[in-house]
Amino acid sequence: MVVLLASGCALHIKTVEPVAEKPPDTYKDTYKSDGSYYYYVESQLQRIMGNPDNAVLYLRKAIERDPDSLYLQRELANLYFTLKEKEKALSVIEEALEKDPENIATLIMYGRIKQDLKHIDDAEKAYEKVIAADPKQKNTYLLLGGLYIEDGKLTEALQVYERLIENFPGSCAGHFFMGKIYAEQGDLLNAEMEFKKTLELRPELEEPQFELINLYKKTGKDKRIIQVFKDILERNPKNIQAAMELGYYYYKNGMQKESENLLKELGSKSLTDRDIIIRVIQVYLDKKKYGEVLIVLRGMLKGAPDSSDINYVIGAVYEGKEDNRAAIMHLKKVMPDSRFYRNAVIHIAFLYQNQGKIKDAIIYLSDIIKSNPDDPELMFYLGTFYEETKEYENAERAFKQALEIDFDNSRIHFRLGVVYDNWGRKDDSIKEMKTVISLDPKNANALNYLGYTYADLGENLDEAERLIKEALKYKPDDGYIIDSLGWVYFKKGDFKKAIKYLKKAVDLIPDDPIILEHLGDAYMKTDNRANALKLYKQSLLNKKNDTTELEKKIKGLRIRD
Repeated sequence: MVVLLASGCALHIKTVEPVAEKPPDTYKDTYKSDGSYYYYVESQLQRIMGNPDNAVLYLRKAIERDPDSLYLQRELANLYFTLKEKEKALSVIEEALEKDPENIATLIMYGRIKQDLKHIDDAEKAYEKVIAADPKQKNTYLLLGGLYIEDGKLTEALQVYERLIENFPGSCAGHFFMGKIYAEQGDLLNAEMEFKKTLELRPELEEPQFELINLYKKTGKDKRIIQVFKDILERNPKNIQAAMELGYYYYKNGMQKESENLLKELGSKSLTDRDIIIRVIQVYLDKKKYGEVLIVLRGMLKGAPDSSDINYVIGAVYEGKEDNRAAIMHLKKVMPDSRFYRNAVIHIAFLYQNQGKIKDAIIYLSDIIKSNPDDPELMFYLGTFYEETKEYENAERAFKQALEIDFDNSRIHFRLGVVYDNWGRKDDSIKEMKTVISLDPKNANALNYLGYTYADLGENLDEAERLIKEALKYKPDDGYIIDSLGWVYFKKGDFKKAIKYLKKAVDLIPDDPIILEHLGDAYMKTDNRANALKLYKQSLLNKKNDTTELEKKIKGLRIRD
């Protein structure tokens, strides 16, 4: 879908934000007497110095001294917009419009603010009014056309771009977007004509050429597709996307020699041009086009058979295809001097884990660490694997070794705290969580973990409540944190409040056995045995181990009933 573009003939689309105007030529002389110019200049200085709140205050003082200045009001609206205070920006610009409803600059800013607030009808009307009053407002055609397209009004958008071309015959953007609209409407002949007109005006533009390629693919014009690709590469031999797509197109159409030569050359270039592999990832891997990217990468590998970069991406493709054996094989070809080496090592370890070969993951990672003893990230993952196998002493050793290198890493402290908790070393766990919070006061997981630990122990309940409420500031809709707060109230004996929060937690995470059991316990305390039994049964269905205590609760309720 076509969106919005800013100016000129840069065809990469982006949302347009209000921009600061130049002050009128007479501004300085006009405002000397009333002092508004001084405050205006001070506002600009404060803005440059990174003090936007002060900039607002000075600009407001300037407006107090000259309340009729539309320019100053637009500046204030622009400043509010920059500060993400869009409703305030709108209020200021609406006040300016009341003073002069026909002012072009004010209408344009009003339209842009309305557009950003998703008030599309109002934005469209503002831009329409601007164009009607001043047909030479080139950017406004582009703004309005983009909005019409977003709104699905293709016919209206087409008319806007036709008017743009009438007033600005050399507008390549107008022709380009007309081509996009015709293509979307299925009018391929007119689309082709408009893209060609765009290229007549700006032959160096590549986006219209790719659009032509897409059109020719729909009509099966193979020779034209190849020729356009060649034109792009002749003008810009560094266009990686064109080279990859042409190589794949050759392959798909049985032109094996041409495909092999092009992709082999691209692979060879990738040894010195690091951006090539990144572009491969963007064009194919990020979009999960696994079949296409494997053809491209295999062709490139012939030009660089020992390339760590190419082998890494091939490994990632096979991982995406869930072919773990092939993924590991290619990832192991990534050499230690590669920028992808650490990622490859971690991927391999997790691939072993995914296959249920956690011991292999531990052995592999331990061997790698022998050659990389100063990498805390690898030690961290080794610790997590030991944690999974409940080898807590080994996990502790791995995490502590990592902390010797990177003591201020809150993530490592957190996992060590979890290990201590699972190991039954509650005091050590509490100490680690406190360290995490001292390093990262907004760490919601650590705040919640420490608070829940206190609640579960029945200790420091006021502090537990404070910690968990602090965690909720950063994750207000996290069901686990809400469960912790409910559990604090349970421990405090406020069962009504406990039920309120535990019910909310169950609504957010309906299958968690612990949360279900907590709510069942709270209902038991209010003598609501029917709901308690129902929740205990649901918990039992979802609980995989340690069910003895829960089964006793259910059995006790059935006996009493």
